Amino acid sequence: MKLVHRIGYYLGGFSLGLVILAFFLNGKKVSCAYGPEARVLKNINLKKVDFSNQAKNFIVNNQIDTISVNYILQKGDVIFSKSNTNSAPCKTYHIEGILTSKEAVLLVENCEKKATLKSITWLR
Repeated sequence: MKLVHRIGYYLGGFSLGLVILAFFLNGKKVSCAYGPEARVLKNINLKKVDFSNQAKNFIVNNQIDTISVNYILQKGDVIFSKSNTNSAPCKTYHIEGILTSKEAVLLVENCEKKATLKSITWLR
């Protein structure tokens, strides 16, 4: 069998497999949270997130939309060197992101049943 025929069969089977996968996985909520940062953010977002009084006051005083805060909780950068991941029963995470064109830091306490946004501060 010629090399061209082998490549043709390979590409045909490969594309058929992709079509079948696309058909079965279409519309399903499939995520690939393999990295530590992605797992932490996914774990926080699966729970009910409560806002502390300090966080609520910061949001009101700086006229920040809670949608922006939730976006940081989904797509922000978890800084593990500044986080306290060894505390029990709740771990505290330092999450950075952009709020109204400024860099902000969210301090999130992640417990087993709920997550609490403890504070929001400007980075600089």
